[in-house]
Amino acid sequence: MDLYYGTCGFPRSKKKLREMVNAVEVQQTFYKPPSLETLRKWREELGEEMRIHLKAWQLVTHPPTSPTYKRVGIRIPKEKVDKYGFLRLTDEVKEAWMKTVECAKALRGDFIVVQTPPSFGYSEENVRRAREFFKWARKSWERIAWEPRGTWREHLDAVKKIVEETGVIHAVDPFRLWPPRSGTEILYLRLHGRGGKEVNYRYKYTDEDLRELAEMIINVKPNEAHVMFNNVYMLQDALRFKELFDKLAREN
Repeated sequence: MDLYYGTCGFPRSKKKLREMVNAVEVQQTFYKPPSLETLRKWREELGEEMRIHLKAWQLVTHPPTSPTYKRVGIRIPKEKVDKYGFLRLTDEVKEAWMKTVECAKALRGDFIVVQTPPSFGYSEENVRRAREFFKWARKSWERIAWEPRGTWREHLDAVKKIVEETGVIHAVDPFRLWPPRSGTEILYLRLHGRGGKEVNYRYKYTDEDLRELAEMIINVKPNEAHVMFNNVYMLQDALRFKELFDKLAREN
């Protein structure tokens, strides 16, 4: 089994991070994609061995009413508000996706993470949108992980059908939902802290938590496991997880 463990974002300098973990999920591409030159430089600083994932640009997933647009100064004209986000296959969303793919190529990245907001909850219309979008998107980038938030958790049969039909990986926080509905051959896990409805970023994982996580992974025998921590203590927790995982793997 190939284990990739790391952080969502850069809690240390890139050159330092490469010595500590073997995976990172770039967050800047979600807010406002950096220049391709900057991304190529990041790859250089992170080294060839680092597994780099990246989040899809928010113009693909989130509506212009999302506060994350305002945070980075993205203003969408009123007449175009319904052209962005929610995996709509509009020219605007397609362009934003292709920009994300450009970023992935510059980073020589692995997974593009598509995190849909709670406002993109389960509905027949959103099932159709997700199915059509992922079928189209995988023509330009094969490895896509989808983390659906909101009411999808109550409609896991629909999630299973979408991921089976489109070939995307169901990204989950394993302490909130297990197992992922795309099967366990390839795992993409995003750890947002225990407690809270969707996230609890200030949570520090206990040794017992990390042991439980390691056991979950070892028990399903995946070919690949990508374990990405997205909490305040992400780096410390990732390193403690790896130590506990190695110990448990030796015992099994």
